[in-house]
Amino acid sequence: MANRIVGFYTGESPDHAGRFLRDIQQWPDEQLELVHDFIQWLFPLREPSPVNPRAPVLDRETVEAFAARPELRENLRASFLRMLRFYGLEWTASGVQPSADFAEHSAMWMHPGNHNHLRITRILKCLTLLGLSVEAMAFFECLEKLYRQNPGVITAQTFRYWEEAIR
Repeated sequence: MANRIVGFYTGESPDHAGRFLRDIQQWPDEQLELVHDFIQWLFPLREPSPVNPRAPVLDRETVEAFAARPELRENLRASFLRMLRFYGLEWTASGVQPSADFAEHSAMWMHPGNHNHLRITRILKCLTLLGLSVEAMAFFECLEKLYRQNPGVITAQTFRYWEEAIR
């Protein structure tokens, strides 16, 4: 398992569909929205994906590889930054903030039951597991503000999942 994720994150190996990390990171927003089997590769977890059984899962060796190799964490951070742009958010000196095009981007995902809420849970959990807890916490803090400022747009249950993901 470690070799599949590490190989993907070093750019040496493609995912199950023959796609390389650098290619997915350059996809237009429309492709990120419409394709559903890449997120498990960009943000792997310890448990298998019920929607993508071909996606690898994190094991101890993979987690240790990310802890030991800064280039893996930097590539993970690049995936995170790409997804922030997709959501209309940006990394700033003060953390994660809505970007100038937030209204346009948020219309796609800021409504109850949107599949991107599950993706966000995965992103938060993966970042925490693989050594980017500062980024995960900054993302969560931004999401918490959005949750509080937009009652009913993000459900309380979704917000609880996000809280649990960063623990």
